Amino acid sequence: MSRYTPAEKPTLYFIGVTTAKSSIMKVFPAWAKELGLGDVQIKGMDFPLHADPEAYRAAVAFIRDDPQSLGALVTTHKIDLFNACRDMFNVIDPFAQLMKETSCISKQDGRLVCHAKDPISSGLSIDGFLGPDYFARTGAEVFSIGAGGSTIALTWHLMRKERGADVPSRIVVSNRSEHRLDEIRGIHAQIPTDAALDYVLAPAPADNDAVLPRLKPGSLVINATGLGKDAPGSPLTDAAVFPEGAVVWDLNYRGDLVFLDQARAQQAERGLTVVDGWTYFIHGWTQVIAEVFHIEIGTDEATIDRLTRIALQAAKG
Repeated sequence: MSRYTPAEKPTLYFIGVTTAKSSIMKVFPAWAKELGLGDVQIKGMDFPLHADPEAYRAAVAFIRDDPQSLGALVTTHKIDLFNACRDMFNVIDPFAQLMKETSCISKQDGRLVCHAKDPISSGLSIDGFLGPDYFARTGAEVFSIGAGGSTIALTWHLMRKERGADVPSRIVVSNRSEHRLDEIRGIHAQIPTDAALDYVLAPAPADNDAVLPRLKPGSLVINATGLGKDAPGSPLTDAAVFPEGAVVWDLNYRGDLVFLDQARAQQAERGLTVVDGWTYFIHGWTQVIAEVFHIEIGTDEATIDRLTRIALQAAKG
């Protein structure tokens, strides 16, 4: 017997770890009104990290078979859910095939579709806060801590030959386990690039600290681990020293955000630019809402600014 109750109105699901704490639970109703979606709702589906594959399959089967369940945004479980459920999808988009992850589930003409939206949403976020030709101008590097779906997506965006000279001179990816590094190494091997690529096994935060002194000034340092949101803490110790003039980006916008606190403590002395995950949140959700409800949502500055204002107001409520 299913643990899920059939939806009584068009429903978007949020598959995560602690979904009730997310701002989207307040933001989505406000956006739904603004976007003219009608009488719709959002519901969370919480799973522990690296849940039983059968649990993911049961959730996906429910969404597939329930008429009023329209789709889902997947966070944290993107790779595990893809591995558990790939045979259940009728269509897997090219990004999802390359990255072997599911960040969005939708239905189209009776078919269940697996999407990877992070390459688009992370790209829009990065290009927004770095501005044009950042890497071409600075020669900066990228250090992404955590080899999960977010790092796969954002490194794809940054390393492509289509960016011309605006690619990092080097991309470093660290992870606590070797198998995730092997997976991302295999994916990167399929992407033509001029960027140098390094992979670092970092079972302890001090191992990530050791990478920082070897980065060029102005480099982009990213917390893509989920630490600070899905689990407490930071992938760095308090002894870590960021590169001079670095751009420090935490993909999280909620939680204890220790990584952001560590960066802000050095912001003035090291000339850091510190960015949280709020804009990434906006782009990530609007990409999925557009897909699941089959509507157009612009990525232009005016549209994103308007939806951001609505989101900030709703999140305070």
